[in-house]
Amino acid sequence: MKNTHTLTCLPMKFTLPVLNQLIVDIEITDNPYELKADDLFQMAARINKKRSFLFVSKILGKHIPIDPKIGLLTGALLANRYMETRMEIDTGLRERLLSFFSNHLDEYVDDPFINEQVNPVIIGFAETATALGHAFYQSFQKADFFHTTREQLLDIESVIMFEEEHSHATSHRCYVDESILNNKREIILVDDEMTTGKTNVNIIRSIQKRFPRKTYTVVSILDWRSDENIQLYRELEQELGITIYSVSLLKGQIQTSGTPDINETNAIETMNHSHTELSIIHLNEFFPNHLTKANYSSLSLEGEVADIPYLKETGRFGLSSQTNKLVNQSLKEMGQFLKGQRIGKRALCLGTGEFMYLPMKLASYMGDGISYQSTTRSPIYVENRERYGARFGLAFPHPEDKQINQFVYNIPPNEYDQIFVFFERAVSMENLQPMLNELMRVNIPDIKVVFFNGSCQDE
Repeated sequence: MKNTHTLTCLPMKFTLPVLNQLIVDIEITDNPYELKADDLFQMAARINKKRSFLFVSKILGKHIPIDPKIGLLTGALLANRYMETRMEIDTGLRERLLSFFSNHLDEYVDDPFINEQVNPVIIGFAETATALGHAFYQSFQKADFFHTTREQLLDIESVIMFEEEHSHATSHRCYVDESILNNKREIILVDDEMTTGKTNVNIIRSIQKRFPRKTYTVVSILDWRSDENIQLYRELEQELGITIYSVSLLKGQIQTSGTPDINETNAIETMNHSHTELSIIHLNEFFPNHLTKANYSSLSLEGEVADIPYLKETGRFGLSSQTNKLVNQSLKEMGQFLKGQRIGKRALCLGTGEFMYLPMKLASYMGDGISYQSTTRSPIYVENRERYGARFGLAFPHPEDKQINQFVYNIPPNEYDQIFVFFERAVSMENLQPMLNELMRVNIPDIKVVFFNGSCQDE
């Protein structure tokens, strides 16, 4: 059935002051679901010479805490929009999905609604869009999925590599079996937002060099590409003999002016310490047969080797839709178990780095009063004022690689009764302590560290 919706949105212009002298002028040119921009993002100033501003998503679950169901629904909304624009098919789910999205209804279940005739290869970008790509993929009855990674693994070759020039960590690797890419199927690239779109150009070139095909689709929540950036896509299509489709929830163009006058040393606001109860939970002790180990070691920036296995279910090594029901059932059982570990009314589930989707999905099963977000590599200037995207901030060395700085934003003091911190692989208490020290500063009475795989030997 052809798409019968013809909603259009007249151009809307507004100006967002980011910080001090930094200004972003925005013109919205396409808003098919009539979403409010203020519900989708806030602005912040990046501590990054390559790009001075950041669209801080309010629906992604990265820098700002969200209802975990909203993160899952965002993937479904993008999948529905993909069907409307790319496939020209009306799924009949538009109003239902938007109602769940706008009203935060609990009844939503993310069952796949795109039938097996549509069988793409879906790739989510690390680190911010690993969960978004996975949630998008969950809408397909038949598809393959993997996400890129910034981590360097041993005993396995990256099948393709590409760069993200503006990012704080630029190199992307893809540790999947070549069979996932060695075909002619459509590839769908999923990211949270496109500003120039150059990262997509880079990965398309990398894929096309080894595994040529005719069709790519780029899916994002926000699309801010200029006419010049869009022309780069047209030129790439001509050069490689391919077609590139674009799908987004909000499209427009931006102009920036000025420079934020910031002092990096004052980026993290000081908070008071409080007494905190700490406990460690090893999920593999409770559910030893539910998740699959991927026996690869990783190499830190210092050259240290970590040999605790990864999990295949994250998508880093490739997933097929055949495994989704079993994985979702496992996460539901784990979520019910962790729900029984809760105290108080408000709890935060915190993913770490690229490990976003499994904790988000699990958090959706943990009852009312749950918020979800993740740590990040992105250094952002922190300022506690209304409508700014990073009002509070914590910083610490990554427990899995001490040479990588990690940050958590927008956790106000005294906001939560409890926090669950999720790691794909167990880490030592020595490496974990700097992160715990930072979390204790926001006066959370109870911290539970949850390891999906491996054990912490020095508890």
